[in-house]
Amino acid sequence: MPLLPTISTFFIVASAVLVAIGWTFIAKGHKKAHKRTMLSAAVCALLFFIIYVSRTAFIGNTSFGGPDDIKIYYTIFLIFHIFLATTGALFGVVTITLAFKRKIRIHRKIGPITSIIWFCSAATGVAVYLLLYIIYDGGKTTSMLKAILGG
Repeated sequence: MPLLPTISTFFIVASAVLVAIGWTFIAKGHKKAHKRTMLSAAVCALLFFIIYVSRTAFIGNTSFGGPDDIKIYYTIFLIFHIFLATTGALFGVVTITLAFKRKIRIHRKIGPITSIIWFCSAATGVAVYLLLYIIYDGGKTTSMLKAILGG
């Protein structure tokens, strides 16, 4: 089990779990607990992002090492995950910004949508992790910096 992908996957799962807990808090009217929990979820998501970007830049991304006949399905799934993750992150920033600006009416409308996208992103992220590192042996890893600088 590779250390950095395992740690980053942990943070994205923790983020999704915290979002679910935060959702429960607000449903029960616990605004302060909701705020603390959602900010903790955002910190976990940010830690995931920092680890992922650092690993991508300095170590590289791991290609799919499974059978060639399912590689196209993995690639399509990965593209779907990347779309969900990017959309979820953008929605997350907007949702948090709305809360800090005290635009609670809009925050309440967009929050559940953001949460659902985030849950789907986390679930597909775990699936990508499992496919890359647990179910199949990872393929080749190439550093983005090496690819850019040639080395």
